Amino acid sequence: MRARLTAAFLAIVLGPLVLGAVFVGISVGRVTDQRTADRLQLAGSTVSTTVSQLCRSALAAATIVATAGESERPAAINTVLRQALADAVVVRDANGGQVASGGTALSFPANCAVDPPARPSRTTQPGIAASVQLRTSTGAVAGTVEAAFILNEALLTQLSRTASVDVTALADKGAPGLSTLPGDGMAVAAAVGDLLAMPALPATQADGGLMVRAVKPQRGQPLLLALSTPRQPQEGLYGLLILIVLLVIVIAVLVAWRLARTTTAPIIEVAGAAERVAAGDLDARVPVRGRDEVGQLASTFNRMTREMQSYVTALTVSRDQLRGNLALLGDTLSSTHDLDRILEVILETAMAATGAQAGVVLLVDRSDGSWPGTLVGQSGQNLSGRGVNPRDLRLAIGEGVLGGVAESGEPRHGRVRNPATDLAPVEPRCQTYIAVPFSGSGRGAGGSRAGGGRLLGVLALYDRLGADDFDDGDLVTLRTFAGQAAVAVENVLLHSEAERLALADPLTDLWNYRYLRVSLKREIERASRFERSLAVLAVDVDRFAAVNEQYGHTVGDAVLAELAHRLRAAVREVDMAFRQGGEAFVLLLPEADSAGAQTAARRICMSLRSTPITLPASDPTRRPTELSVRVTVSVGVALYPQHGTAPEDLLEAAEGALVTAKADGRDTWRVAGAPRRVQR
Repeated sequence: MRARLTAAFLAIVLGPLVLGAVFVGISVGRVTDQRTADRLQLAGSTVSTTVSQLCRSALAAATIVATAGESERPAAINTVLRQALADAVVVRDANGGQVASGGTALSFPANCAVDPPARPSRTTQPGIAASVQLRTSTGAVAGTVEAAFILNEALLTQLSRTASVDVTALADKGAPGLSTLPGDGMAVAAAVGDLLAMPALPATQADGGLMVRAVKPQRGQPLLLALSTPRQPQEGLYGLLILIVLLVIVIAVLVAWRLARTTTAPIIEVAGAAERVAAGDLDARVPVRGRDEVGQLASTFNRMTREMQSYVTALTVSRDQLRGNLALLGDTLSSTHDLDRILEVILETAMAATGAQAGVVLLVDRSDGSWPGTLVGQSGQNLSGRGVNPRDLRLAIGEGVLGGVAESGEPRHGRVRNPATDLAPVEPRCQTYIAVPFSGSGRGAGGSRAGGGRLLGVLALYDRLGADDFDDGDLVTLRTFAGQAAVAVENVLLHSEAERLALADPLTDLWNYRYLRVSLKREIERASRFERSLAVLAVDVDRFAAVNEQYGHTVGDAVLAELAHRLRAAVREVDMAFRQGGEAFVLLLPEADSAGAQTAARRICMSLRSTPITLPASDPTRRPTELSVRVTVSVGVALYPQHGTAPEDLLEAAEGALVTAKADGRDTWRVAGAPRRVQR
């Protein structure tokens, strides 16, 4: 197997390598020549542009001299030469005679504006010159002004530096004339010979390892030039490629042999360990020698044996954990009426039983009297990374996944494909979910029976560990915990209702005297701790015995119930109303001062004084069918700490003020002071 792996590796590696080396050797030479030709093409454009600039400079110099007056021309010529706008300037009359000149003498009148011939000749070497006509004031031609740059070594060196190549100016009969090459430029002149007849002027190889390109004269560029640069040698490159190929072959043989050995050794080890496992040895392990596929195979084999070995242990631990959670749940349900703690334990136990990563319990809130109500978050686990605070979670029945479960009364589990459409904006973000409604007695949401009774809430879990979807088995498990949640919620609600009934007056639905003593003590402690005020109002119906005598005790009870309703309406939501007994009531006004307490007392008196209590007649045939009973109340006001710091002292002070109000004519209020005892 090792030999086969070695031969296969060498065939796969060395075949493309040799072909690639041949291709690189051929391509590099072509690419090198092409890059040199591109360089010469760019240099030709640069040289042409530079010569064109010189032509424009010569034309500007001639124009400056031509526009100067006859007396000013010598000075203009000197200025042009001093500013290097031209090397020479000649002024001629209409007959061609020289009138004035400056700079180097011109041997011929070359002109940049003259079109070159279709086939340029190499018998003469044009200069870089420009001419402008002199005209009289009437417009007649009076002569010409010629300005030129002399073609010399300095100018040729400037062109060579600008283009970064060697420049040769061709002269008589193909002679190179001036050149920046170290030699006489004859090889360049010979290479350009056949290029002048070609329309495209490509680069060509000259003798001596040079690449040459010709630049033809044109309007604005009168020079016939040859650009040349050394051709890069390629023999050394071929030798380097051969050396690299040989070196790679040696390395490939060594690597192939090493790779075959390291590949087959772990496979042999895995095969031996598999035989031991087949014989019943679950402790067999394979050393992991890398992270490649063979290493992954060894790691997977080891993980498989570990999982097989720990399967029974994991089942035992899971069973014990579930028993412990159920025991904790049973102890919590039997030992506390703390709904938040009960729901927290139920949620934790459900998550442990199903392997969920997060969960939430929502209860139906119908406190505002709406039907079917609103789902409100009550308890949550691991929701901080899902953009949800369980206490802020509110969903209408029918909204999102959880609202849909509450509306239909049917459990649901699945995978979220698109959170924007599958989930409500306030629901926890997740990939998988399972949700079960739980119910007590009564009707379900939307008029349907949810689980056989009145809908109480929804229990939901999210994202099972291992990224697996929740299945029907998880649904059965969660239904069990949802049933326990329903029992817990109903028990707490029943306990709260029983506690409320024990502390409430059955006739008026106000708190009773027992709860008055507890609340008054608590409010005094709070007022003392925070240095706040507290007002106690003692309210008593004036001449209530006459109402019972005239209308009967049934009407009297109805009057007391309506009076309790008006007392609650006359005070703030934070204030508390109590029935002390008979027709006597007490109001606790936290953080109320004397002015606020008297305002509340005035409002209570005015409510009864201005609007009589209207009750339906006990006899339906009686006319009129409604009974109007006019009653008034007297109110005594006591303030903490002015009138006492103990509950008994405050109640006694308020009752003393009440006695004073009755003594002063009833249907009024008085603040605690020195009471006068009067007959009620």
